[in-house]
Amino acid sequence: MAESKNWYLICYDIRSPKRWRKAYKLLQGYGEAVQYSIFRSRLNQREREKLRWELAKILASEDNLLIVGLCHRCVERVHQCNCPGVWAESGEGYRVL
Repeated sequence: MAESKNWYLICYDIRSPKRWRKAYKLLQGYGEAVQYSIFRSRLNQREREKLRWELAKILASEDNLLIVGLCHRCVERVHQCNCPGVWAESGEGYRVL
């Protein structure tokens, strides 16, 4: 059985432009940019830990990283102002062959 995926809000404050670009490029492979330093990603636990490990190699002690797990109820309550459909549920599920 496949691991369940959850939504995560990933926010960071990186002091160096070089490290910021590296983190931004890495996160583009894991999710979608909501704002310059905020991403949303749908990850299972293994993917989340891999992402955290990869970011730890990029970030310095002066940088900040926040990974917030969102429950399904939280995702339903996200207010979409200027970008409709950003938090739409993906069609991932079971496929009958």
